[in-house]
Amino acid sequence: MQKVVWMILDSVGIGGAPDAAEFGDEGSDTLGHIAEWFLENEGRALALPNLARLGLGEAYRLVHGKLPAGWEKVETVGFFAAASEVSTGKDTPSGHWEMAGVPATWDWGYFPKVEECFPRDLLEKIWQVGDLEGSLGHCHASGTEVIKRLGEESVRTGKPIFYSSADSVFQIAAHEEAFGLERLLDLCKKVRELTIEMNVCRVIARPFVGEPGAFERTGNRRDYAVRPPKPTVLLRLVDDGKKVAGVGKIGDIFAHTGMSLELKASGHPMLWNRTREALEEADLVMTNFVDFDMLFGHRRDPKGYGEALEEWDWELGHFLAERGDDLIVITADHGNDPTWEGTDHTRERVPVLIHGVGVGNGGIRGTFADVGATIAKSFGLKMDEGESIL
Repeated sequence: MQKVVWMILDSVGIGGAPDAAEFGDEGSDTLGHIAEWFLENEGRALALPNLARLGLGEAYRLVHGKLPAGWEKVETVGFFAAASEVSTGKDTPSGHWEMAGVPATWDWGYFPKVEECFPRDLLEKIWQVGDLEGSLGHCHASGTEVIKRLGEESVRTGKPIFYSSADSVFQIAAHEEAFGLERLLDLCKKVRELTIEMNVCRVIARPFVGEPGAFERTGNRRDYAVRPPKPTVLLRLVDDGKKVAGVGKIGDIFAHTGMSLELKASGHPMLWNRTREALEEADLVMTNFVDFDMLFGHRRDPKGYGEALEEWDWELGHFLAERGDDLIVITADHGNDPTWEGTDHTRERVPVLIHGVGVGNGGIRGTFADVGATIAKSFGLKMDEGESIL
């Protein structure tokens, strides 16, 4: 039986979201601006030959009426489309849930971008349940920046760092050794319970290691998300007797629902390895390739982002040679334009590339949920939201 490999290129948007202006993101274009940056600064085109053959350039053309800067038209071997998001947020869970057939059309609970962004009564409850003498931060911040700024004080005082972003999220950073990894994860679980009524989407553990001036975040990040309110395509498949594997942070994003097995991994090379491993026993494998977003999008590094895309594309070529008979679906959950102001995600359309069903043009889809509907159809099922692209 043909297996399904569903790969999420975290934050690889293609611009042109019809409601981008509502998010302050009008003109953002992750793929397009990276391609422009390479042409202007490296004197060459961004080289993604395998993604281009699957239709990435053509998906981009659907949105912009032209190919990315420096690209030439190539003969496609896959089915391509572009999709718009209807969920109210531009965060990771909203994008993934909508792709899986459950658009997040409600309002999440957000923390205001002010000097002290968390309510005092919430902080006091956290200090009590966590047996803490206090905490640091309490602001909107980049994770790497806030650890650089407050990491030494956190290690010295034993106080964890609390911060948020434009997403509906409460993030907690602490040193794996000085504070303790298990203590950090336990604290995050308790904060998860305290923020459910506030409709906060995720509580994220952000452990780091190292010495002052050289702190580094580790691969032991954990996301504690609320459960999707309706069955996703993943849960529908499990209920139908299929084996579904979540690789990387997929299990965390879906609050560990709709998973037959979960394989943790950090870094794209290991994520590729774990994807191959999961295919030994699962009918559908869903992998989130997070480095694009975490290491380069949020850090506004177009060079690093583009080089990571090129490395990923090279590995994709090998994977297609190995698994070319399987149904391979490649898409993204939002944008994170590394040339854009700030450090937050950007509201963009995303590409949808499908290999293993012939060549075709799926046009611009009105919701990410069409991806989940397509995957459901490949297994003989039907979702309540979305229409199959095929």
